[in-house]
Amino acid sequence: MNTNLTGKVILITGASGGIGSAIARAFAGEGAKLVLHYHHNLAGARKLQHELATVEPLLVRADLTKESQARNMFALASRRFPRVDTLVANAGSWEIRDVPLHRMPLKQWQGTQDGVLTSTFLCVREFFRMVAKQKRGNAVLIGSTAAVFGEANHADYAAAKAAIAFGLTRTLKNELSRLAPHTRDYCGGRINCVCPGWTVVPRSAAKLSDAGIIRKVTATMALPQIARPEDIANAVVYLSSDTLARHVTGQTLVVAGGMEGRLLWQPEEIDPSAA
Repeated sequence: MNTNLTGKVILITGASGGIGSAIARAFAGEGAKLVLHYHHNLAGARKLQHELATVEPLLVRADLTKESQARNMFALASRRFPRVDTLVANAGSWEIRDVPLHRMPLKQWQGTQDGVLTSTFLCVREFFRMVAKQKRGNAVLIGSTAAVFGEANHADYAAAKAAIAFGLTRTLKNELSRLAPHTRDYCGGRINCVCPGWTVVPRSAAKLSDAGIIRKVTATMALPQIARPEDIANAVVYLSSDTLARHVTGQTLVVAGGMEGRLLWQPEEIDPSAA
């Protein structure tokens, strides 16, 4: 199928991470033009920029919890490109340590809300301001299965991602469609959310090196396999295509092997080496 994404401008936040870089590669494969955001991982961002040199991506550093820096990122994108067709709001922080709510410092809670929810708000707001002028544009927000099922000892992250996956996505579909109205030749502005489950990325590598944890997390999946970043990227590309997903908006797509909030497999039935 033709996504018709050739020449489209895609801004990806958190592009230097495992899922973000896979998303960037997938769009580059479709012939899109890229704005790649990073915060701390300059080496990873430059490596990705070099890898995707044929599409000449623009690299932008920003702390997206800062209003001025989020605004500047879009300003830099506007100087290079005449528009931004798609925002992929992927950036977000996750505390690796398990911290139950009754032991969670306020600093951690506020830091996660800023790093996940506020950063998404600031990016989407700037993008919507562009869409109001362009009269076109779509967005894909990256949530998490923590938003759908909760995640013990990570209440801060689950709460922030739930706000994105449900409150924001379902509200903003109605706002975006007015900023970029449906016409005879255009499907209208769309916004959707992708919720990955456990995925093979650097930040989860330590936990996924434990066979016991692999058995535990895959026991809730109909397809007992940890997702690869490309699985998430493919879903994002689909939702960003006004050709393939022209009538899809306000939806939350869970990419997690049919995960449920209950055990579907006994631990002894799972082969960690195949997961």
